Amino acid sequence: MSISLTLLAGLAVLGLFTGLLAGLLGIGGGMLLVPFLTYIIGLQGVAPGLAVKMAIATSMATIMFTSLSSMRAHHRRGAVRWDIAQRLAPGIVMGGLAASLGMFSLLRGSVLAIVFAIFVSFSALQMLRGTKPAASRQLPGTAGQLAAGGGIGFLSGLVGAGGGFVSVPFMTWCNVPIHSAVATSAALGFPIAVVNVLGYVLAGRSETGLPPAALGYVWLPALAAVALCSVLTAPLGARVAHQLPVAQLKRVFASLLFGLAAYMLWKGLRAG
Repeated sequence: MSISLTLLAGLAVLGLFTGLLAGLLGIGGGMLLVPFLTYIIGLQGVAPGLAVKMAIATSMATIMFTSLSSMRAHHRRGAVRWDIAQRLAPGIVMGGLAASLGMFSLLRGSVLAIVFAIFVSFSALQMLRGTKPAASRQLPGTAGQLAAGGGIGFLSGLVGAGGGFVSVPFMTWCNVPIHSAVATSAALGFPIAVVNVLGYVLAGRSETGLPPAALGYVWLPALAAVALCSVLTAPLGARVAHQLPVAQLKRVFASLLFGLAAYMLWKGLRAG
């Protein structure tokens, strides 16, 4: 099945926006990609339910490349808290595998979407209100960060996003400065993506009805087009993030979270 130049151009534009968001806000752009990829993959004759799964998996696969580009840009500025990343990463691996190899195919999407929308809306409201955490609040100990990492990896695996929608509010709630939280979230996007993509590939091996050039649930043409363009704009997003004042960056992030929550709520109610 041939892929038109128009389709490739559309995927390239999606990649440019994805990279910009990854660098600016420490997210992988997955929630932006999933609805568009669902539509595009559906045009290839793929059943609606399978198209959603492939969109989530392919979106996550692009984050492997976007996160590396964004992480390098933030690391050059010394903004990544590698101590936090190292403590969250083991939980992320376990949570991601539990989602991509297990619950990804078991949970009803409508219920998950509504719960997710409520959670994201609450996080965005707290950030938009500028609610300051208690001055004494710090990141939890090793066990607490292991559990937090598990939750981040699990939720990311179910919705095909890089985890910034959870990890950034979590870190700022624990008094990590917003710029460091965004940078560290960008670094966490890589292990989140790798472990979940591994699960999607293994889980999708026996799936029927996949389009040509699919590796498990991952659709390789979209992965290539989006990834190639996203790595170009991720450094630009990271540069802009360090130039914006903290309050403005929080408003941008909260506005994006509200938009994502509205989409997920609509999707859940429509599917229910």
